Amino acid sequence: MVVEVTSGVLAVLRAEADRAKPNECCGLLLGQGGRIDTALPAANIADQPYRRFEIDPATLLAAHRAARQGGQQVLGYYHSHPGGHPVPSAADCEHSTGDLRIWAIIGEGQVAFWRDTGKGFSALTCCTVEEGRAVQS
Repeated sequence: MVVEVTSGVLAVLRAEADRAKPNECCGLLLGQGGRIDTALPAANIADQPYRRFEIDPATLLAAHRAARQGGQQVLGYYHSHPGGHPVPSAADCEHSTGDLRIWAIIGEGQVAFWRDTGKGFSALTCCTVEEGRAVQS
């Protein structure tokens, strides 16, 4: 599967990762179908935010409520690895639920997209889009 993501979303993800250092940033990926149009930042309420992330449940519930009322769908989640690569960590794999949602991981200035399979994660191809058209793969 190819995930379409706007250049604006990629910019927000990188900015949020930089802003949160040395902690992990986190939030939600919103859109329709396979296109991510919005990165919604959330507070990282983990007890060790420099090693783990936990999305503020109030942000998650509000996003699901908005989706039920016709808003953008919750397609997935994002978080950063401030001192690491943009690949799922052992802790990430422990939290794999099999909900097939998209995870974006930001590390080393790069953003990588993954599908939660329940047995870990599979890499996704990303296509950057702007104004409804693809601009790079």
